[in-house]
Amino acid sequence: MPRTTIDAITLEVLRHALSAVADEMNADLIRTAYSPNINERRDCSSAVFDRAGNMVAQAESIPVHLGAMPYSVAAAIEAAGKFAAGDIVVVNDPYAGGAHLPDITFVAPVFFRGVLSAFVANRAHHADVGGKEPGSLAGDSVEIFQEGLRIPPVRLWRQGELVEDLLSLILTNVRTPHERRGDLRAQAAGCRMGVARMQDLFDRYGRETAIDGMSEVLAYSERRMRAEIARFPRGIVRFEDFLDGDGVVQGEITLRVSIEARDDRLVVDFTGSAPQAVGPVNAVLAVTASATYFAVRAATDPTIPANSGCYRPIEIVAPPGTVINAVAPAAVVGGNLETAQRIVDVILGALGAAIPGRAMGACQGSMNNVAIGGVDPRTGQPYTLYETIGGGFGGTASVDGMDGVHSHMTNTLNTPVEALETAYPLRVVRYELAPGTGGAGEHRGGLGIRREIRAIGHTARVSLLTDRRERGPYGVCGGEAGAVGRNTRIRADGQEERVTSKGSIQLAEGEALCIQTPGGGGWGDPARRSAELVERDQREGRI
Repeated sequence: MPRTTIDAITLEVLRHALSAVADEMNADLIRTAYSPNINERRDCSSAVFDRAGNMVAQAESIPVHLGAMPYSVAAAIEAAGKFAAGDIVVVNDPYAGGAHLPDITFVAPVFFRGVLSAFVANRAHHADVGGKEPGSLAGDSVEIFQEGLRIPPVRLWRQGELVEDLLSLILTNVRTPHERRGDLRAQAAGCRMGVARMQDLFDRYGRETAIDGMSEVLAYSERRMRAEIARFPRGIVRFEDFLDGDGVVQGEITLRVSIEARDDRLVVDFTGSAPQAVGPVNAVLAVTASATYFAVRAATDPTIPANSGCYRPIEIVAPPGTVINAVAPAAVVGGNLETAQRIVDVILGALGAAIPGRAMGACQGSMNNVAIGGVDPRTGQPYTLYETIGGGFGGTASVDGMDGVHSHMTNTLNTPVEALETAYPLRVVRYELAPGTGGAGEHRGGLGIRREIRAIGHTARVSLLTDRRERGPYGVCGGEAGAVGRNTRIRADGQEERVTSKGSIQLAEGEALCIQTPGGGGWGDPARRSAELVERDQREGRI
């Protein structure tokens, strides 16, 4: 592996400077976005790429975005051909570098003194991109054409000028064009910020030094990851887990993995996983890769700088036409949201068996996706709310799992009650931890959440993409599984009715949707739990 002549101090300063560019891009996007999904929940990510499209630095934001974003950048580079300063390519097509349609990616070239020297990119989850259901979250879709507007890699800004015809086409196909216009412009602002900061960096260090430094940052991460893998036990470890179903066909869907450390590289083989589903839980390769990279990095050394270099030693075998490498025109909106979580579960389950000291109970295993849409009686205009809801984190060898947090492939905040009720004709009736949902163990799994939202003054359309409603998150080392989640409609008279885990319902005026999320799996024999912790659990009403 070639070595650079850049001294270690300059290299470390440069590495942090690249990360700072990504962080500032993301902060700019969040500050200028219109939708609560971005400016409150922060469902967006930003990253810096070298001139070949290798990711060299990222804002530590949404894992499912970041591991997949290099696929979008590669698609943009291939489609655009020759770039010019001021160009911004937009893409969301999962079969052309995207992940699922609500995630729209912007890619912008960085020119320094007339020479293409790097790229910057960001990805944001848009609360609606068309399709059969508000929020573009059809839990029973059977083909991608039902899920929203597909955008292949194409210039939305050309040499700094907005391509108005393309923007008009996009906005005509969504339910909330004003909000989408604002969020798209926020993404463009983030990219322009990234371009300016990268040009400052090239000016400060010199173009060649900065480019050599980016190459060495990648090599540094690769060396550290290879050193971690070289310490893995030899042999093959296997694990399997299941999705509840696909929203259309009943029955569990198997995800199966075998992992083998071969010298200083890791082979992660998903052969044996289920054929691609009829419903929308299919993952494209970019999503599977993203989940795989996240899980391996989490199980090795999370301080390794996350970039394309640390992914080089990881080989992924993902047979086409399966639920983890779907082919068009399969529906895929839930692959990015739910299947990505289960991919992490199977990889961490396998690696925990190989390295018992790093085993942990499964986290809640669902993003608990909810989209609510309708016409706001206050304004007469359409609205769409999209959010994910936290749940229980898995117990580990040293501590109980955390309560009510987003885990693994999602890393968003919640939608604050005040922001939700201000922006939408909805009322949050209940928002609390759900006692008894964490799996028992020497170290218990974290508690799930109960969140209840009522429609005010109108009839709302609700779409759900949730999982772990049939099989709870697994425990390890003798720990018990976390409780399953539950979705309930609460009628105006208070009667409760269990509703689908994947699909859509009508919510009449005064009715409420209650989502109870899964708890985390426990670690270790519950009989070994300390008397002090048992007393605390009882005192605080946790069990």
